Amino acid sequence: MRNGVRRRMGVEQRREQLIAVALDLFGHRRPDDVSIDEIAAAAGISRPLVYHYFPGKQSLYEAALRRAAEELAGLFDEPREGPLGERLLRVMSRFFDFVETHGTGFAALMRGGPVAGSGQACAVVDGVRRAAYEEMLSHLAVRSPAPRLELAVRSWIALAETTALLWLDGRRIPREELELQLVHAFAALTGVSAAYDEGMASTLRRSLAEEPADGPLAELVHRLDRPAPQPS
Repeated sequence: MRNGVRRRMGVEQRREQLIAVALDLFGHRRPDDVSIDEIAAAAGISRPLVYHYFPGKQSLYEAALRRAAEELAGLFDEPREGPLGERLLRVMSRFFDFVETHGTGFAALMRGGPVAGSGQACAVVDGVRRAAYEEMLSHLAVRSPAPRLELAVRSWIALAETTALLWLDGRRIPREELELQLVHAFAALTGVSAAYDEGMASTLRRSLAEEPADGPLAELVHRLDRPAPQPS
């Protein structure tokens, strides 16, 4: 019995190793450009042994995709303590850590992955977006969101995703600036929707009441109060 347990653990550990190796390779190059031979070499095993654990590269890609998605979705899990603006800023910092570490793989994931696996990739990405959406509702302490709040939160998640993809293409704006800008964008999107919905306005007022004078959301107000730069 003990030998059987060891064999199962050995199989699982090898699978985990291959997934980790694939994640690293897919994070720096497009999955279509990574071969099974490269994965085998990076793992220190033979090509046939890779096929022993995964039927093919697509199967391994999907396993790596699910692992990356789990990690990405977990980035939005933040203790519900302290001001909302500071919580969101920590979430954005972890999000961009992930984007920076898995740059090429993140882009491939969000753009649908290899053609052969586009259906699976889309399902996984939708799961990430759904998890992020539910986490954001939890941050707002809302269980049954009104349509405008749902629209605002989902729009913000899409904005964060698009911002990260554009940032990867040249990194022309400082990362820290974008992290703060996305926190401000969340306040702006929810603020506009709150102007049309009293229930949402109440939710937003409750969140803003906990914001410190030197917090990320207060900084947005300070920036808006600054005089516009004079043309030279």
